[in-house]
Amino acid sequence: MDKTRGSLKEVVEIALLAAFIIVTGSFKLPGIIPGTEFQLSAPIGVAIAANFGFKRYFLAGLVASLVLYSTGAHNFFNVIVSIVFRLVAGGIIAILGPSFLVITVAGPLGSVAARLILAGLLHKGVIVLLVAALPGMLYTALTAWPLTRLMARAKKQIEGGTSFGGSGI
Repeated sequence: MDKTRGSLKEVVEIALLAAFIIVTGSFKLPGIIPGTEFQLSAPIGVAIAANFGFKRYFLAGLVASLVLYSTGAHNFFNVIVSIVFRLVAGGIIAILGPSFLVITVAGPLGSVAARLILAGLLHKGVIVLLVAALPGMLYTALTAWPLTRLMARAKKQIEGGTSFGGSGI
């Protein structure tokens, strides 16, 4: 019974994290130059990887990408960019641990890797894609640590069951 409860908790957690990635991905801060907008899902993804681990982050990201692709909100290239970002940013955190420096650079490094892959797929200049991504990389670097700490506090509160008499809800 306890093993089933743990599995169910993990499935629900992944689904909620996927929904969180989808919702935060819809919030975009406009850039000065068209194409340089910033999606809040990047630093949220880093925070999820740091707080919930690579496995849950990657699975939640895959679910989010599948939902967005199936609804037509994302295309093949969006999905590839997202997967590369998650592999690199989440992988860096999984390997090096969730320290301030790692969390600060994981997102931008994930973005660089995703742009390198995208440039290869589209046969376009990588410099143009990297320059367009620079504002988002800066925003991610600046916001990933505070969001990671905020998510850690929220997770601790939920796990401690402080909201509804120890129920954990």
